[in-house]
Amino acid sequence: MKASDLLVKCLETEGITHIFGVPGEENADFMMSLEASDKIRFILTRHEQGAAFMAEVYGRLTHNPAGCLGTLGPGATNLITGVADGNMDRAPMLVLTGQGSTRRLHKESHQVMDVVEMFRPVTKWAASIRHPDNIPEMVRKAVRIARTEKPGAVHLELPEDIAQQPTDASPIQPQRFSRPIPARQQITQAMTMILQAKRPIILAGNGCIRLRAAHQLRRFCELTDIGVVSTFMAKGCIDMDDSHCLFTVGLGQKDITNCALDGADLVLTVGYDMVEYHPSLWNPSGDKPIIHADYLPTEIDEHYQPKLELIGDLAHTLDMLCDMLQQNPGYHCNREQQLATRRMMLDEFERHRNDETEGSIRPQKVLSDVRSAMGPQDILLSDVGAHKMWIARHYQCHEPNTCLIPNGFCSMGFGLPGAIGAGLVYPEKRIMAICGDAGFLMNVQEMETAHRLQSPIVVMVWEDKMYGLIAWKQQNHFGRHTKLDFGNPDWKQLAQAFGWNGHLVNHSRDLKNVLETAFNETGPSLIVVPIDYSENLRLTESLGQVACPI
Repeated sequence: MKASDLLVKCLETEGITHIFGVPGEENADFMMSLEASDKIRFILTRHEQGAAFMAEVYGRLTHNPAGCLGTLGPGATNLITGVADGNMDRAPMLVLTGQGSTRRLHKESHQVMDVVEMFRPVTKWAASIRHPDNIPEMVRKAVRIARTEKPGAVHLELPEDIAQQPTDASPIQPQRFSRPIPARQQITQAMTMILQAKRPIILAGNGCIRLRAAHQLRRFCELTDIGVVSTFMAKGCIDMDDSHCLFTVGLGQKDITNCALDGADLVLTVGYDMVEYHPSLWNPSGDKPIIHADYLPTEIDEHYQPKLELIGDLAHTLDMLCDMLQQNPGYHCNREQQLATRRMMLDEFERHRNDETEGSIRPQKVLSDVRSAMGPQDILLSDVGAHKMWIARHYQCHEPNTCLIPNGFCSMGFGLPGAIGAGLVYPEKRIMAICGDAGFLMNVQEMETAHRLQSPIVVMVWEDKMYGLIAWKQQNHFGRHTKLDFGNPDWKQLAQAFGWNGHLVNHSRDLKNVLETAFNETGPSLIVVPIDYSENLRLTESLGQVACPI
C-alpha cells in the first residue's frame, strides 16, 4: 500500500473517528486514502482554526483525540492558534499537516517553512515522517503522548513524496497502561494532615474533569464534609445543588468565593492546573498549607509550595483517601464560613433572576434563563470575552464537562466551531455556545459548516459592539478605555444568508420562550441579545468591597 494508506489504517487502529480540516495540494494522497475509510469521518471546515477548535472540543468531551488537518505553509499557520488553545486546555488532539517534497525542503521553495519547529512550542510532540515504514511507530507514539497526562496536542507532518511511497509495514496495536498510584505511606500522611485541620478546603481543577475523578471527589466530600471551590474548567465536579459546592474562583479580583480559601487552614488541590488561576491570587503570602493531588508533580512557584504531593491516578488517589477515612469515622470539619460563602453566592445568583428590562438585558438575567433551559447533561460552551467572566461566575453545573470554557490559552473564536464539535459528539443533547459579537465574527465562516452538517446547536451572541473585556480592563486600570467600538451585520440577514434560524431578543421577558423555540428548531439557530455591560463596572466595584463572612 501507499504510505498515505498506511497512515489512515494506523489512525483507524488507534480508534480515531473524526478529522476536521481544510485539505490542500500537498496532502492530496492522504485525502484519497482517507476517503476510502469507513471508520473515520472527515469534516470539511471553512478555516483551519475552526477545525482545531472542533478537534479540541471533541477531545475534551470524549478524552480521545480527533484530528485537525491543514496543508503546508498558510494552512499550517492557520491551525496554530486553535492547536495552542487545545494544548493548553489539555485536550488530546492530532495535528496533521502536509508538506512539500523532501527533495525541496533544504532550500527556498514555494510555501515551504519549517512547520515542525513552528508547532513545537504549542504541542507535546511534533515530528515529520521521513520514511513510510516509520508511520506505525510514529502514530502509536503520537496518540499515546496525546492521551497521556497532561493530555494535549501532537503534530505529524507528511511530505507529499513520502505519502506516495510504497510500504508493507502494519499498524501497531495500542497497548493501554495503568497509571501509577501514590504510596500508602503518603496517603497516611495526607490523612493525618486532613484530620488535624479544622477548616480544610478543596480546590478542584481541570484534571478532576479529565481524569473522571468527579465521582470519587463527591464521595470524599460526603465522608469529610469538606467544601469544594473549582476553577472555571472544573465546573460540575461537584453538583451545583450540593452544599459542598462553593462555586468557582478565577476572576482577577477577590470574589466572595475567595473568602472560603482565605479562611482555610489546609488546601487540598485536586487536579489543579495553575495555567487557569495563578496561585498568587489565592495564596498571596505563599504560606497556605497545601496537599497537591494530581497525576504529575507540581510546577515550581513561590506561591505554591505543597507540604505533600500525591502523584498518581487521581481517581485512585481519592479512593485510597476514602477507604482510609472509613477507618476514621466521625470526622467533620468546621464549615460555617464555607456555608456562609455559599449562601452569599446563591443570593448573588438570585438577584437579577426576575429582571424585566428592554433594549438591553443584564448578563445575570440571561444566564439564569439559559441555566433554566439547559438540562443537567446539556452542554454550554463559552467563547472568550467579557461574557466569559459572567459565565464563569454565574453559570453553574450539575455534571462534569457540561460547561466548556477555554481558560489556559484563552483564544477568541472558540465558541461557534466548538459547538459544532460538541454537536457531533452529543447530537441528542442541547448544545449552546455563548459568544461576544467580536469572538463570534472571528470564525463566522463556520456558520456554513454548521448549516451543511445541520448541527443541532444554538449560538447566542451578546452584542455590545465593542471589545468589551478589553474596555472593562482598561477602564478599571486607567479610568477610561481606548477606541474599541465597531459595527455589526444585520444579524437576521446574516442568519438567513447562512441558512440558520435567527432571533433577536430586545426584552428580557421574551428570552425564555426564544430559547425553547431555538432548541426545538431544525438545524442551527442564532440568538442575538443586546447586553447590558454597565454591569461590568458594578461587579468590579462590588468585588472591591467584598466583606468575608466570619
